Amino acid sequence: MEDYELQEIEFWRKLEEEGMSRNAMLRRSAAAAAGLTILSGPATAWAARVGQNEADAIPKKLIAAAKKEGQLNVIALPHDWANYGEQISAFKAKFGLSMDEANPNGSSAQENQAVRSLKGDSRAPDVVDVSPGFAVDGAKEGLYAKYKVNGFKTIPGNMKDSRGYWYGDYWGAISIGYNSNLVKPAPKTFADLLNSAYRNKVALNGSPLTSGSAVAGVFAAAIANGGSIRDVGPGIEFFRRLKKEGNFIPIQATPQTVASGQTPIVIDWDYLNLAYGKEFPAAAWKTALPSDGVYGAFYCQAVSATAPHPNAARLWEEFLYSDQAQLLWLKGYSHPARFQDLAKRKKIPAALLKALPSSKLYAKVKFATSAQQTAAKAKIAAEWPTI
Repeated sequence: MEDYELQEIEFWRKLEEEGMSRNAMLRRSAAAAAGLTILSGPATAWAARVGQNEADAIPKKLIAAAKKEGQLNVIALPHDWANYGEQISAFKAKFGLSMDEANPNGSSAQENQAVRSLKGDSRAPDVVDVSPGFAVDGAKEGLYAKYKVNGFKTIPGNMKDSRGYWYGDYWGAISIGYNSNLVKPAPKTFADLLNSAYRNKVALNGSPLTSGSAVAGVFAAAIANGGSIRDVGPGIEFFRRLKKEGNFIPIQATPQTVASGQTPIVIDWDYLNLAYGKEFPAAAWKTALPSDGVYGAFYCQAVSATAPHPNAARLWEEFLYSDQAQLLWLKGYSHPARFQDLAKRKKIPAALLKALPSSKLYAKVKFATSAQQTAAKAKIAAEWPTI
């Protein structure tokens, strides 16, 4: 048996032993949003998975070619974002490749720019993980290569380019995270955030002029205040009022500001806020999905058309869309793209889902199209500076 096969067997064995008790994991929500029935198979069901190696679906010639290249170049993958740290360590352990991790906190724009500017350089990114708008633009520009992973058919149609230039990997929804030691009463909705008890306490993950996470926060606020994915105006007005009331603070929320108490309330992706609860127990960090504004968005994988390690790039994609890696994203509180397929095949135990917000809330999630995101960004660019 190959080393990579042994690595996967070990993964499933440990998963069964843990009973998936590692502070919940992600979104049972996705199931509800897709109209699926949540599975409640016991841990013994996971043991049966051991004999069905997901790696068998990866051509051994691809694995051999990637190992010959010996390295994979990634960019903009923070280890504390959607469990990327465990994804990276699992990939390296499984296939024995080294990995160059450039600009961990980079943006989607910087990822595409790196593909352009480093063309022909051995340091160039082999793969990118970008927001849909940048994925569409990158494909149009010819930055990406066509490649369909083995699980391509099980990725929802609205989360992929049908030609295979890019495909969604995971999605999240905007949430309200808060330090329960410092914040009373607990905020549950956007309307709650106007409470005078939250003076100098509410922050975004960056500015919506430059941060996709912050733009998503404006979308969610718009939905909560009579707007929609077609009209973010009410979201901009909400933050204008939040600042006028003295509640909004223009400090970028980061793991450091969460740990220090500098940002007691954070509007951000659920997979980040949920992870803070585990990462910073002293902060007693709690997370709520705002019932009045549920907005979601996904990120996309793509292989660079000029990847210096083209086989390693394709092996990385095959790994990310395997059952094993999709569940690692689930452990990181993000909805994996193949959630529906995993649920259909009874690969998701109930223990993965218990610590998530209500599936009824996730069922209300709204997603903006690329055109709607572009329009929203333009409006925000014109009006946000006045705030």
